[in-house]
Amino acid sequence: MSKRVREGGCGCGATRYRVSGEPMMVHNCHCRLCQQQTGSTSVVNAFFEGDRVDLLCGEITEHEVKGGSGNSHVICRCGQCGTALWSWYARLGRLSYGLRAGTLDDPDSVTPDVVIFTESKMPWVALPEGVPYFAQYYDFREVLPADNLARLMALVERRKAGEG
Repeated sequence: MSKRVREGGCGCGATRYRVSGEPMMVHNCHCRLCQQQTGSTSVVNAFFEGDRVDLLCGEITEHEVKGGSGNSHVICRCGQCGTALWSWYARLGRLSYGLRAGTLDDPDSVTPDVVIFTESKMPWVALPEGVPYFAQYYDFREVLPADNLARLMALVERRKAGEG
C-alpha cells in the first residue's frame, strides 16, 4: 500500500478526516441526481477502502438518497455545516467510501479515471482530454489498472461474505 496520506474536511472546519494510500478509482459523475445533490454540474468521488479513512474530529450525519444507478447510497455530511464529505454505496456498503475530491486539502492530488453519465451532463461542460467517458456507467474491469481492480474485487468478495 502507498504511504501517501491526505487530509480533508468540511467547509466550516468542524469535521476533518484522513485517508491513506491511493484511490482505487476516481469517478466524475454527471447524472442528474448528483447534479441535484451537489447543486453543481457533477461530483468527483475518489474511492478508497473504508478502513483507510479515519474521522479525525467532528460528527457525521448520514442521509440516504438515490444514485444514478437507481440504487440507494448514503451521503455522509458534516453535522455542523452539512458539507458532503463521502458516500458509501449499496454494492460495497461501508467497505468503500467515495470521498468528495473537493473536500481534500489538496483536491488536485486526484484526477478522474472515468467520466460517467455524460448523457445528462450540462451541454456547456467540456470533458477532460485523455479520460474515458461513458453515456451511463461502464465495465470497471475494462478500465481499472490490474492492482486497483484486485483491490476492488477483494472488497466485492468481502461484501459477498457478509461484511460491510
